Amino acid sequence: MTLHFDNSFARLPDAFYTRIAPTPVADPGIIAVNDDLAALLGLDRDWLHSDAATAVFAGNSLPDTAAPLAQLYGGHQFGNWSGQLGDGRAILLGEIVGTDGIRRDVQLKGSGLTPYSRGGDGRAWLGPVLREYIASEAMHAMGVPTTRALAAVTTGEDVFRDTMLPGAILTRVARSHIRVGTFQMHAARQDTDALRTLTDYTIARHYPDADGPAGLLDAAVATQAQLIAQWMGLGFIHGVMNTDNCSLAGETIDYGPCAFMDDYDPQKVFSSIDRMGRYAYANQPGIAIWNLAQLATALIPLMPDQDAAVTDFTDRVNRFPDLYQDAWVGVFGAKLGLADPTLADADLIQRLLTLMADAGADFTATFARLTQGEKLPDLPGFDAWHTDWQARRAPDYLAIMAGANPTVIPRNHQVQAVIDAAVAGDLAPFHTLLGVVTDPYAPLDDARAPYALPPEPSQIVRQTFCGT
Repeated sequence: MTLHFDNSFARLPDAFYTRIAPTPVADPGIIAVNDDLAALLGLDRDWLHSDAATAVFAGNSLPDTAAPLAQLYGGHQFGNWSGQLGDGRAILLGEIVGTDGIRRDVQLKGSGLTPYSRGGDGRAWLGPVLREYIASEAMHAMGVPTTRALAAVTTGEDVFRDTMLPGAILTRVARSHIRVGTFQMHAARQDTDALRTLTDYTIARHYPDADGPAGLLDAAVATQAQLIAQWMGLGFIHGVMNTDNCSLAGETIDYGPCAFMDDYDPQKVFSSIDRMGRYAYANQPGIAIWNLAQLATALIPLMPDQDAAVTDFTDRVNRFPDLYQDAWVGVFGAKLGLADPTLADADLIQRLLTLMADAGADFTATFARLTQGEKLPDLPGFDAWHTDWQARRAPDYLAIMAGANPTVIPRNHQVQAVIDAAVAGDLAPFHTLLGVVTDPYAPLDDARAPYALPPEPSQIVRQTFCGT
């Protein structure tokens, strides 16, 4: 089976998108295809590895059932309303209902100009494509809701980003690409009909048990609380949590300047464009609340008594801290192998994090060492904390921890080394790192051990970039 689409979003009114085909590229070449994801989508493996599939992933050929379009949305970027945004370098080919019965978008990222490009070139260069492929597939392997990578191709064309760099296209798969900013755009236009249509569509697609706009808001609050807690448990920093990068499907989306922390610092920032630290690691839960408040505001026009809705929706958004705290304790409780973690364990968890921050301890390695039964004499104050931890550990705590603490993550210096090698024409390091990070909980052996090491001082990556 090749790509056979069933396109519900394209059946919505034209107010939600512009129909446009990808711009063909000069000489597409395959970088990687995802056999695991392809099987979930019901795709034939032989076709996936064929020249015909490469042509589709490059945008040079479209299946008969495709309905290519660029989605419209707006958004707040770094707290400021940016007005109309939209898919400036991405085109949705269509939707596939997988073997699991779940409907998913298939989108080409880096596929050419659209009406929403805002002066950009509509293209992607190789580095961000490899970064998103690695990061999204690693997140999936670690159990975090996320968009996924079906394929990546080179284009045979260069793009300009300070210098000329090889072009590439990512085929991204998501439960949808509906964002908080999608709702904001139609609310800003005071298009209540479009807003109602979008709300009904999103409920039907993602939260069929939700009761109207209030139920949709409740679902978004709950899914974001779980998602952000999972990010925090991995030391993951999204880097650009604008409202147009906040998915109503509850997935991690738009990996641009993302990074995983090495040494633990709650105020850690990597994104080169986050000059004020708005999206620092510790700020992510608060930013999620801020984004959800923008969703609530966008939904208010649908309510018959808008004054009452403001009060009601404010209360609903303010449920986030309790939901998040419960999820956070659950995530970190598993990382510490606690017996039935409760809010009473928050102090024990935070005490360890404080010790780690004071010592500049490596986030992933610290939990991995605990999972191996090590004591940590390099953390001042560890012995007193360890005594209290012993009293709370489950009998099978090491087994619980082994399933919650990855031995490897996509460390920034390793991803950068992969990108540097790929630009020089060597994709072997990319495939090796991808294989390692998509088996994140496997024990370390001689082949995997180097990928668990923090960077040497000369290898530290202090900034990441969005690629546009």
